[in-house]
Amino acid sequence: MQFVLATRQRQASCRSRCARVAREQGFSLIDILMVVALIGIIAAIAVPVTGSAVSGQKFNNDSQAVTNRVGLAKMRASAAYTRARVRANIAARTFALERWDKTANVWVTEGTITPLSLGVTFGFGTIATAPPNTQTNIAFSGACRVGLTNATATIANTACVVFNSRGLPIDGAGLPFGGHALYLTDGKAVAGTTVTATPRIRRWWTPAHLAAAAWRERQ
Repeated sequence: MQFVLATRQRQASCRSRCARVAREQGFSLIDILMVVALIGIIAAIAVPVTGSAVSGQKFNNDSQAVTNRVGLAKMRASAAYTRARVRANIAARTFALERWDKTANVWVTEGTITPLSLGVTFGFGTIATAPPNTQTNIAFSGACRVGLTNATATIANTACVVFNSRGLPIDGAGLPFGGHALYLTDGKAVAGTTVTATPRIRRWWTPAHLAAAAWRERQ
């Protein structure tokens, strides 16, 4: 009987020592390699998805910023009782709010000149149709002018959405105009900001690979 008890005690002691040794040894090389491989697989799946989501969010933010700036230009024109416009520099990929200074007879920039995000440009790619009830043919607003009338020179590589002192959209000659639009693309989608004669400012989105665009209005 004593022999049996002693044997059991030795076995329990051995199991305790073996468990303690296993704990002290930590993970084996195979365990570590399996964890590393698992992390690699998760990263390979997550990184492209995350990168695409971040890129899409930046594109959406740029589109919203352009629309907001157009709305601000409309309000600024009415508040200051002068003309105001959003000037898109297509080549430099920037946009800004400008107000006509009646004293100096020049356009002055209000606020900051905002650059588009990396990978976002002004354009509509291969899209061939304008958003519904906005333009007859898809096109940017007319080029910005140095002065107030068509007699003044245009500024190369620009497009301007212009409002008069009553907050109504006008063309370069100062006449009512309801076909204003600015378009952005990141190669995957096209976003547009349009201004109709009412005036109504609207924001749009469509996939970039379609010729007959599937425009959807966004708030």
